Amino acid sequence: MLKQERGRKSMLTVYWTIIAFVSAMIVVMQPVFAAESETIWDRFSAIMRDFYGQIVAISTIVAVTMAAVALIVRLVSRNQKAVDEATAWLKRIVITWIILNSLGFIVAYIQPLIIGGNYGG
Repeated sequence: MLKQERGRKSMLTVYWTIIAFVSAMIVVMQPVFAAESETIWDRFSAIMRDFYGQIVAISTIVAVTMAAVALIVRLVSRNQKAVDEATAWLKRIVITWIILNSLGFIVAYIQPLIIGGNYGG
């Protein structure tokens, strides 16, 4: 019974030694793999710019498609209620598209103000 406890303790010691070694290697080697001048915030900013560009492209395609459908319904329909609904949808589509595309301009304007922790002061 005493041998089993020693065996378990030695296995735990080996386990935690390996965990400590691997953790130390991860902490030490991370800066080696990163670019010297690039920080995590630079990388995050690049990813967000790419993501926003994809969202704008997709939203433009969807907005043009939906606007075309709404225009066709508006032009072809003889029902006044359908025409009014199509007009309302056109307004919603245009407003939403303008908001999505102006977010990039807003972020581009605000970002220089907050770089370095200088919040508008």
